[in-house]
Amino acid sequence: MKNMITGAAAILAVCIPAAGHAHVSITPRQSSVGATEKYTVRIPTEGQVATTAAELDVPEGVIIETMQVPAGWKYEVKRADDRIVSVIWQVDVKPGEFIEVGFVARNPRSGDRIVWKLRQRFADGTVTDWTVAPNGTMRPTAITQLTPVSTSTR
Repeated sequence: MKNMITGAAAILAVCIPAAGHAHVSITPRQSSVGATEKYTVRIPTEGQVATTAAELDVPEGVIIETMQVPAGWKYEVKRADDRIVSVIWQVDVKPGEFIEVGFVARNPRSGDRIVWKLRQRFADGTVTDWTVAPNGTMRPTAITQLTPVSTSTR
């Protein structure tokens, strides 16, 4: 019995801290230069305060072509000329829940990565930036690596 309790405690010690590290993220994490890709933004609420909005600044060179519009959700886009430069999803994500929203975009025609600027707003008025980690590095969940398109001929 003691081994079972010790084992359960070890599992909880590993799993509970991992839950605290979940955050707004975007997938896929790899695509090709110039490709048209379906992107998914996952918006979880890990703490005790509900999420009220998620914000995405669209990097230069990325062209959003279509937006997913799930029933009952609201979103607002900001444009510069005809290009969507930011999206704000107004959501109600209760603690312990998550939602996913999607869009189809054309990747930049050059470069080796897309760095997405992601922010999460909470019911208590706080805002968390999920692009830059506390140590100042870019979070991998906010980056899509771009691979060059093969130009070989047969």
